[in-house]
Amino acid sequence: MNRKRDIAITEYSYLFIGEKDDGKNIAVDKTTFEEIEAFVLQNSGHVQYLRLGQNKKNKFLQAQNYVGIIQTTSGTTIEILPKITNTSKDNEEPDEIKKSKKLLIKMLKTLKNSPFQNIKTANLKVENVPLYEVFIGMFLEELSLLIKKGIKSDYIMKEENLRFLKGKLKIGEQIKKNSVHKERFYVEYDEFSAERIENRIIKTTLNFLYGRSKSNTNKKRIREFKFVFDEIKPIYNYKLGFSKIKVGRQMDDYQLVLRWCRVFLLRNSFSPYKGKEVAFALLFDMNMLFESYVGKYLKRLEGIGEVKLQDKKYSLAYCEGQERFRLKPDIVIERSDDTIICDTKWKVIDKEPNQGDMYQLYAYGTKYSNCNNLYLIYPYNGEADKLSYDYFKSKDKLGLDVIYFNLYKNKFHREEEISFLNS
Repeated sequence: MNRKRDIAITEYSYLFIGEKDDGKNIAVDKTTFEEIEAFVLQNSGHVQYLRLGQNKKNKFLQAQNYVGIIQTTSGTTIEILPKITNTSKDNEEPDEIKKSKKLLIKMLKTLKNSPFQNIKTANLKVENVPLYEVFIGMFLEELSLLIKKGIKSDYIMKEENLRFLKGKLKIGEQIKKNSVHKERFYVEYDEFSAERIENRIIKTTLNFLYGRSKSNTNKKRIREFKFVFDEIKPIYNYKLGFSKIKVGRQMDDYQLVLRWCRVFLLRNSFSPYKGKEVAFALLFDMNMLFESYVGKYLKRLEGIGEVKLQDKKYSLAYCEGQERFRLKPDIVIERSDDTIICDTKWKVIDKEPNQGDMYQLYAYGTKYSNCNNLYLIYPYNGEADKLSYDYFKSKDKLGLDVIYFNLYKNKFHREEEISFLNS
């Protein structure tokens, strides 16, 4: 069997050991399966990135609501992409995979405090490029902007054993090292140099990625950038290096580049993980991505009120004067005459909203004064038109409606009928 090196699946698809794909389920070699299985088991107490199961034929791994990439130590890369539409077809359409990948990049751009925010997706042809190479390309784009502005130098303290006196003579080291070589001077001095820790981290990241990228385009750009950093030494203790980074306004230009360096060197995933069987993973909770994407969409709309994401104004209870069980509704819209609360849910519903979702949203509504309307927001999957929902109303007049966001069209389904968007 020829081992697949780059595999793309969507949420809830399966991986199994075999030589031939089975519809939407993907066959992988035994080594790859066991590496992913070990990764899943080591993280099972923390989060379920994939579900391990067993059918009549064999074991399988089913992708859950975490998307991104997993790269095994044996070299296989698994891409897990959002499942945007329901389809009755046995096979995932290639176009759907491409659309899902482009949409994932768009959603990543809305994440707060992430390295994705300033990326111009129009310049990135992501459809036929592995996600790992797309992420490398994003890092290189940011680095290109930094180099155009100019990499920074600083006074670096150095200690050397020289043939001439420079800076300050270190008496203790001089006695220890030069008792025989009287012609030498062990000195400490400051030198204005580009070899500051931030540049050394970037040089280390370039070296790291050059050995892992399979893209000729990326490797060529990495070689070009390594030339710029040619005289700068790499670092070997990554964690210590990052701890020495200087913060301040003069270093603002470095911030996005260094965030990418953390992602690659420290395996700084947005969903923490552990496991030696995985060389690299960058995984995202689709609930978090959907909330961020819808929230940023609402923030861009004019005239609907002040939109707050993950508002932390209230708690559910108090104990001995301390707030307990902090409430964090996904979206709060404050207007002069009322408050609207929305909660996003990355799930498909068929008959009626989930009971737990209703309870959660009701708890939010009772804490916010002047709140009369609550909304559950689900992704539109083509089935919503077949469902019939009444507008729910509690005894204390809190109203709850179910609405859908169409990710492909980048707007709410039946947006003209949603009252708070058109009031």
